[in-house]
Amino acid sequence: MATRRKRLPASENPQQVEPQPVATVAEDPPLAPPKLGLVLIASAFFFFPFVYLVFIHYRIEEELRRSIAICAAMSFAGFVVCLRMIPVAARYVLKRNMFGYDINKKGTPQGNIKVPESLGIVIGIVYLVIAILFQHFNFTADSNWLVEYNAALACICFMTLLGFVDDVLDVPWRIKLVLPSFAALPLLMAYAGHTSILIPKPLIQYLGVAVLDLGWIYKLYMGMLAVFCTNSINIHAGLNGLEAGQTVVIAAAILIHNVMQIGASSDLEDKQAHAFSIYLMLPLLTTSLALLSYNWYPSSVFVGDTYTYFAGMAMAVVGILGHFRGDTSCNIKHE
Repeated sequence: MATRRKRLPASENPQQVEPQPVATVAEDPPLAPPKLGLVLIASAFFFFPFVYLVFIHYRIEEELRRSIAICAAMSFAGFVVCLRMIPVAARYVLKRNMFGYDINKKGTPQGNIKVPESLGIVIGIVYLVIAILFQHFNFTADSNWLVEYNAALACICFMTLLGFVDDVLDVPWRIKLVLPSFAALPLLMAYAGHTSILIPKPLIQYLGVAVLDLGWIYKLYMGMLAVFCTNSINIHAGLNGLEAGQTVVIAAAILIHNVMQIGASSDLEDKQAHAFSIYLMLPLLTTSLALLSYNWYPSSVFVGDTYTYFAGMAMAVVGILGHFRGDTSCNIKHE
C-alpha cells in the first residue's frame, strides 16, 4: 500500500532554495533635453538675416524664391526630425558601447556619465534624405545641375560612411588623410567647369598673364581642398559644441554670401551656381543647429568623426561646385 510522504515545513525542507537578491544594474541617466533657447539665439543671429535678405531686401525672381522657400521648409522639418531622432539613436549607440567620458567635466559628477558618441550619423542621414527629396521640387530630368547635385550627394554620403567607419574602427590618422581623396572622386569626375584662375594683380607683371589655365592641376587642387575641408572641422574637435558651432557659423556665412551675390548679379548661370550652394547649406545649418542643442556645454552627446567629415565634405562640394572657390579657400578665385 502506497504511503503518502509527509510534507516538511518550509524551514525543514532541504530542497527549498531561498530566493537570492537580484542584482540591479544601474541604468544610464536619461538624455538631457535640447537647449532650444540656444537654438533661438543662434537663429536670430544667423538664420533670420538670411530670411530677411531673401524675402525682403533683394528682389529675387519668384521661381528662385519659391525654391529657396521649399528648401527652407524641408530643412526645418529636418531640424525637427533630428531633435526627435538624436535621443533614440543615443540609446542605441550606448547599447553598442559607443560612448565616451567628457574630460572637460573631470572631477564633477557629470564626468562619470557615459556620453553617447557618433551622433553625427543621424545628422548625415537626415541631411541626405532632405537633399534627395528636394530634387523632386527643383530639378528636372534634363537639368544641367542634376549631375553635379547627385555627385555632391554621393561625396557627402561616402564621407559620412567613412566617418562612421572611423568612429567604429578607430582608423589611424595616416589613413584619415587619404579617405577624403577617395570620397571626392565623384565630385572631380562630375566637374565640368573652368580650370582657369585669376592671377592677383601684383603677380601679373611676373607671370605675364592675367588668367592662367591650370588644366588637370586645378582638379588636383580641388581634391586637396576636399581633404582640407573635411579635416579642418576635426582639427579643433574636443570642446563641447565646437564642431557643430563652427559649422553653424560657417554655413550661415555662406548662405548670406550667396544671397548677396544673387541680389547683386544679373547673370543667370551665376545665380544658379549660388542657388545651388543655398540648397546644400540650408539643411546643413538646420540639422547642425539640432545637433548643437544637444552638444552645447554641458554636452549630452558627442558628434564623432562622422559629423566632422560629413560637414567638411558638404562645405567642400559647395565651395567647388558653387563656383566660389576663392571664398572657401581664400587662395584661388574662379574665373
